[in-house]
Amino acid sequence: MGEDSKGQGRDGRFAGLSVRFQADADFNFDIVRAVRLREPSIDFASATDSKLRGMPDFEVLERAAVAGRILVSHDCRTMPNHFRQRLGAGMGSPGLLVVGQDAPLALVADSIIVVWSLADPGDLRDQVYRLPSLVRHVFGR
Repeated sequence: MGEDSKGQGRDGRFAGLSVRFQADADFNFDIVRAVRLREPSIDFASATDSKLRGMPDFEVLERAAVAGRILVSHDCRTMPNHFRQRLGAGMGSPGLLVVGQDAPLALVADSIIVVWSLADPGDLRDQVYRLPSLVRHVFGR
């Protein structure tokens, strides 16, 4: 995709400001595929792409953070807790999107595309959102 002299791509987004995603090993690859098909310019790495299979959650969160990617997971039970522990240890994260296993594939893919098209990476930093509703998870003190 080409850029003009102001750093803005043909799609209207500014270079370097795009949200990037990382699916964990339990995330439904059909959703990753649907997102990639609907919006090919989205950078959405699968667990296979990033060799995450068999890795513990805290390490998956670390790899996503180092790569500057928002982690997307179906693990609603333990991943938010690992995320909270990470933040409590003073370690930041690009963010976490948690998706229920029974959420409709098309609705989840559309929600990810909406996040990609509207969000600034800073808006999602150190935050957990549930998809497809985009409800923010607030940790108790």
